Amino acid sequence: MSSQFNNQPLVSIIMNCYNGEVYLHESIKSILSQTYKNWELIFWDNKSEDKSAEIFKSYDDKRFQYFCANEHTSLYKARNLAIEKSKGDFISFLDTDDLWDKDKLELQIPYFNNSDVGVVFSNLWILNKDIKKKKLYTNKKLPRGNIYNNLIKNYNVGILTTVIRKNFYSKLKKKFDERFSIIGDFDLFLRLSKLYDFESIQKPLACYRLHGGNLSIIGKEKEIEELVIWLSENKCNLNASDIKNIQKNINYKKFVNFKIEKNYKECLKMVLSSKINLFNIKHLILFFTPVILLKKFLWWHQD
Repeated sequence: MSSQFNNQPLVSIIMNCYNGEVYLHESIKSILSQTYKNWELIFWDNKSEDKSAEIFKSYDDKRFQYFCANEHTSLYKARNLAIEKSKGDFISFLDTDDLWDKDKLELQIPYFNNSDVGVVFSNLWILNKDIKKKKLYTNKKLPRGNIYNNLIKNYNVGILTTVIRKNFYSKLKKKFDERFSIIGDFDLFLRLSKLYDFESIQKPLACYRLHGGNLSIIGKEKEIEELVIWLSENKCNLNASDIKNIQKNINYKKFVNFKIEKNYKECLKMVLSSKINLFNIKHLILFFTPVILLKKFLWWHQD
């Protein structure tokens, strides 16, 4: 296949789908618009009950491959199963509600000429459907090289922006941890960052869509629960500073949830136990901001 595209290496795009009909056309069109042409699209239908399969099959492109799960599974099991079907030298991910810039793959693939590079990622846009605005994910310079310590302090790898060298990924004893439903990306990229160099592109090359399904309190509580499990299982491999940073992140997420739920008793407990530091300006604003304004604050101050 590569000879048809000036010897470009093949990129396997993994698209996991469960009832994704609403934005599916937009996501597929952002793949079709790629200036880099040597890719295959592995569409993993996780037993959708809407018109997702019908929409996908309406496209006539030999690079499209449709697979339907025997039974509905967790997201990360679905990703592992989809990757098993891939034939590319590199793997990347786009969910059915997100978008890529047209030059994403063309800008990223050349970085793999450095044989030490295992992952290339970029900045991204965050699109808030409810308020019809988008913002840059981070204004800070993205790390590159050995970025493990950076990810522990401030995890900033959006899976939709990544391309992974497949043979490095294949060497991992454990792929995506199928127990998780939220933090599987965090776990995988931390493990990869211990072994291989990462390259970053400051330009946003993808757009993550915020909507009801990924903004729920239940989802945030699940994320906290999984981070607590992850920390308890990995403490023996972390130094004191790493543990402190992960715990600080967990405490912050807990406090945000308590505040949004108007559980002021638990908020006060966290302040009195020093789990939240009011000398930190971000925490101070968080503590005194009325709930009605809190979501707007969090929207503009995610990083």
